[in-house]
Amino acid sequence: MTFALVACDMAGTTIDEHGSVYRALADAVQEVAGTRPSDAQVQEWMGADKVEAITGLMIAVGAEPALELVERGFNHFKSLLGSYYAELPPIALPGVEEALATLRGRGVKIALTTGFSRDVAEPLLASLGWVVASADETVDAGEARLVLDAVVCSDEVASGRPAPFMIHRAMERTGVQDVRTVLAAGDTVNDLLAATQAGVTAVGVLTGKLGRAELSAHPHDHILDGVKDLPALFS
Repeated sequence: MTFALVACDMAGTTIDEHGSVYRALADAVQEVAGTRPSDAQVQEWMGADKVEAITGLMIAVGAEPALELVERGFNHFKSLLGSYYAELPPIALPGVEEALATLRGRGVKIALTTGFSRDVAEPLLASLGWVVASADETVDAGEARLVLDAVVCSDEVASGRPAPFMIHRAMERTGVQDVRTVLAAGDTVNDLLAATQAGVTAVGVLTGKLGRAELSAHPHDHILDGVKDLPALFS
């Protein structure tokens, strides 16, 4: 197939952050709601905007998602995530940097979409040595571990996944107009739903918490072991 743009999720898809997002979400909700959400409840919100996730998880555990509590929960989530990342720094998933660099070398635009807000995503990308092309003229892209064409965060669109807006914003930023030439990859159900609603090729990857059977139960075009296998779809 021929694709002009590949848009990948971050945590669990391109980045191994050791489950810190799950832990921080559960801890933050417990702090403001008084009840800890189950692993299954947290999984339902993985890939989504984190403010929306905290709101939804508070409702799930029977708490009233008052605006001030959601805001406090989100700030606590960011603080916890930063400390967890300091304890156990995120790393690129095996083969991701090589696969995406290979595709970009063939002229494919590479974007990341994330349920993180910009203030969470940027330090994470910086710690990995991943930079956006021409986003900062002081950055020497030649020294970067991975060069990207765009990064879209959930606080930059009207609604996060499963809405399709981040994928469409990535298309806007990279100048790609035809959804038939776009592939979106992710490790959660919300990633697949967003790709399907965006009208692009939906690829599930098995580097997150969900297995093949769980992802295959939802609309998709391909299920791969990981982003490392994406170049095989371009034959």
